[in-house]
Amino acid sequence: MAAVVAVLVGLLPAQGALAAQLVDRNATNVRIAIDSKGEALLTYRKGEVTKHVLVWGAVNALPSNAGSTGSKQVKFSLDYAGGWGKYHTVYWKHFSGSCGAYDGPPLPDVVAACKAPDGSYWAAQSWPQPLPDLGFTPWTAAQRANWLEISHWTGPVAQLETGMDWVYNGRFQQLFGRYTYRGWPVYGYKTTRYGAPTDGFGTLIYLDTYDSVYGPGWRRENSFVTHTSSGAFCYGFYPFDPTHGGYQYPPGQTALRGPGTGTGYRIFAEGPGVTPDVSVTVPGLHPFDARNPADVALQQEESATLASYGDLLCRAGR
Repeated sequence: MAAVVAVLVGLLPAQGALAAQLVDRNATNVRIAIDSKGEALLTYRKGEVTKHVLVWGAVNALPSNAGSTGSKQVKFSLDYAGGWGKYHTVYWKHFSGSCGAYDGPPLPDVVAACKAPDGSYWAAQSWPQPLPDLGFTPWTAAQRANWLEISHWTGPVAQLETGMDWVYNGRFQQLFGRYTYRGWPVYGYKTTRYGAPTDGFGTLIYLDTYDSVYGPGWRRENSFVTHTSSGAFCYGFYPFDPTHGGYQYPPGQTALRGPGTGTGYRIFAEGPGVTPDVSVTVPGLHPFDARNPADVALQQEESATLASYGDLLCRAGR
């Protein structure tokens, strides 16, 4: 039976990664208003304080291949003084805007969304991006934080293709896929030694596992970047050593973790440029049975799909 070699490293979330743009953490009561100039006023509570952030200057995303010519990915300008920095007035008090009814594509973790007067869309999403990998229960406030991100786009959002098969003669499950935006692969060019993106084009894929050896419910399994040029990824559910690869782990918790095989998997992907984050959920596989024709046929079908990506880091192995 053909297997697939998955090439991945454990990651730390990249604080400077550009995607649906990070605004704040642990925000509540989030509201968006849009004016005719293409500005958005994001209003929310942070603890006992009401915040007003003026957002402007970006829409959609450049294709990843633009980074090879030195182009910079699009990004917002953010004025955390509610417009004082841009206009030198208490702009937020007189902001003339509204929030039109959202009729765009379904998105995960939306806390506010609008359709602007020009027909474009704005969305604020809040979810726990910095959860520790390898199923650890968060042990710091930073790991439990919900990141508030804002996006602005027209037309289709990025797409996640996914598939699953078995690797190493059926011993382990593998989840693979490809991330694209308007038909172009989404990828970056530079990462840290542990794989966190360091340019404006790289985006992180976050993988959660459900009802695994880590415990009931959803747990963060890992995070990783897509592969340069193809936008593909392949992740094998193997045992991992938390002390190697840049993982965060609680003091004293140095034993091998996993495999994090679960009954289902949830994948979040940071939107390229200032497009929204997207997510898909897929069921897990059962243990492989080489005597079962259905399992053999599924393995062949899924391996052919993965091979069609033309990705050298996810290639047929032994």
